[in-house]
Amino acid sequence: MNSTSTTGASDRTVLCMASTPDEALAAFLGAAGWQVVHARTTAAAEKLLDRGDIKVGLVTLPDDVTQQQLSALEACMRHGEANWIAQIAPGQATDELTSRFILDYCFDFVTAPCLNDRLIFALGHAHGLSNLRRASFRPQPSLGAHGMVGHCEPMQKLYRRIDKCAQTDAPVFIAGESGTGKELTARAVHDGSSRAQQEFVAINCAAIPPTLLQAELFGHERGAFTGALQRKIGRIEHANNGTLFLDEIGDMPHECQAVLLRFLQEGTIERLGGNALIKVDVRVISATHVNLEAAVKDGRFRADLYHRLCVLRLEEPPLRERGSDIRLLADYALSMYRQDGTHKIRGFSSGAVVAMSNYDWPGNVRELINCVRRAVVMAEGRFITEADLGLPEVSGTRAKTLAEIRTQAEIEAIEEALRRHGHNLSGAAADLGVSRATLYRLMNANRMNPDANPMRSMRRAGSEGRTDGGADDGANGGSGSNSADDDGDSDAGPHRARAVAAVSAS
Repeated sequence: MNSTSTTGASDRTVLCMASTPDEALAAFLGAAGWQVVHARTTAAAEKLLDRGDIKVGLVTLPDDVTQQQLSALEACMRHGEANWIAQIAPGQATDELTSRFILDYCFDFVTAPCLNDRLIFALGHAHGLSNLRRASFRPQPSLGAHGMVGHCEPMQKLYRRIDKCAQTDAPVFIAGESGTGKELTARAVHDGSSRAQQEFVAINCAAIPPTLLQAELFGHERGAFTGALQRKIGRIEHANNGTLFLDEIGDMPHECQAVLLRFLQEGTIERLGGNALIKVDVRVISATHVNLEAAVKDGRFRADLYHRLCVLRLEEPPLRERGSDIRLLADYALSMYRQDGTHKIRGFSSGAVVAMSNYDWPGNVRELINCVRRAVVMAEGRFITEADLGLPEVSGTRAKTLAEIRTQAEIEAIEEALRRHGHNLSGAAADLGVSRATLYRLMNANRMNPDANPMRSMRRAGSEGRTDGGADDGANGGSGSNSADDDGDSDAGPHRARAVAAVSAS
């Protein structure tokens, strides 16, 4: 039954779930501006929730509600994003099963009879919060491109390069840490190419024993070795006219690299146990987490094979460099595995969001998705916390202000310039593009000692320790004037030579 409605009532809809519709309740809510829809069963409620336009629900719990009934209600409430208010009988909140149900699945509860402002306030608050949540977590028009999730600049750069690589048949090498999504990138290149309708054949070079890898790649004839009871087509031949993806190419045994190089050079293969050359047309994409340049230098990977594979190069950005994509990926993972939980998960707590942003994610996207999936199952509250994710809490250490950062950068620049010029103020000032007087003021403002010159200190020590000629040298090297000290620094003439000689003699 639908009540009368006021302006905007189509947006203020409440789903009342009860075995027997309450006409007095419907009239009361209608007078308050709510449009009421009834559902007698959980199945009927789920159909209404699946429409996606109901933001608030009011469920009336039977006085003798059972565990089976509560389980059915829990499954129903996991449909959609409605906020639920429970209507219970006096004293029913003390029941353990009922209280746990309210805590895990309901936004609030009211005690019958409840035809008063308390109910209107609870429904209005739940409706407003639902609007806020939808505004904050409205899905992006597009999660990314090429079936990948991400909007940050490193990912935008990757998308542009994928588009370019897809326009040619040249071999592509994808570098990146484990868990960054190298196979997704390889598939994106294939799907955007002229070979998209042909086979995409992937093989993990690290997962196949060296003794079997060559047979797996090139195939074999019947009787080629013990157990070869029939001819087998290899992965390369199977990918003819399509794309072959060689994952973890950096772990390929050295003895297999020479055979692969010949295939890349000649475009032909030879099955094990056979002698016929088979022409194949295959686009090769390879990937690894290994630093292949270092592997080539160490002799673990053939240089000629590396140059054959790495004609076009794509770099997968690690998750720690993807900024706001971390939250985007976490929300995406939550949407995938939300139904795995035993109770309804609303989202991530503010502490969890901060912890995810500050964590290094050594396992990258794979680790993030696994953390979220585990948290969905193990979380006990309605929001996933940093503890549920297994992430360390972010310390409360005060962040540096912009002024402090600028001051530190200024000090480091001055110190570096002084080191380059042997603590000569004139040279350092010219290098920094300021006058000597300005440099002197900056050093005083930053509590840096302009007289902290090791050579000057040696000259002064030598001047004080000499017994003859000290007056002349003291006049040149020990003047109380800063200007004289600085001029003495830049003077490479006889006074400096005598001072150094005096220090050596002492």
